[in-house]
Amino acid sequence: MLVNFIRRATLAAPLLLLLAAPASAHHLMGGRTPSTFIEGLLSGLGHPVIGPDHLAFLVAVGVVTGLNRISLALPALFVTAMALGVGLHVSSVGIPGAELIVAFSVLLAGILIAAGRMLSTMVWAILFAIAGLFHGYAFGESIYGAETSPLGAYLAGLVIIQSVIAVGAAVLTRRMATLGFALTPRLTGAVILGIGFATLVGQLIPGA
Repeated sequence: MLVNFIRRATLAAPLLLLLAAPASAHHLMGGRTPSTFIEGLLSGLGHPVIGPDHLAFLVAVGVVTGLNRISLALPALFVTAMALGVGLHVSSVGIPGAELIVAFSVLLAGILIAAGRMLSTMVWAILFAIAGLFHGYAFGESIYGAETSPLGAYLAGLVIIQSVIAVGAAVLTRRMATLGFALTPRLTGAVILGIGFATLVGQLIPGA
């Protein structure tokens, strides 16, 4: 059955790639750096939602947390690492290949969830901490060079929206498991896998 999931996700990848490309290129502020508190907050709230790869990974964090009945400290760890990644970017610390690693993290999370792999909490924590750092670094590009007020608001928006999505996905996953929908998380994993694959192809073959 997993083979069918992966096959369908891979076949859907071209469509997902077409959807991901314009969304990833879109910026709430029209491509310019937020200059006010409100612009920073709106940009922070919006970026994780308009980026399919980032949104998919947030859902993955929630699904893993809910499926394995892990403490909600796991999403908090991811969000904390994400904030650190933003800080590194705005501090001009260079991390090469960040977007490529973001794409790979989504693909890996999708594969593990679709396969139903039961990893230890410590392993998940390490994976999400590393991924959070790179996802945050990618988010930092949109606020690089901004003043303190919009920068703080942007970071607050990122923390709020990502916490809500990840925790919401965790609660929903636990609820679905209670109702007996055992395959739902694995199907979700297959979709995340497809998004990760499409994003990775877009990074490796620009314009594909």
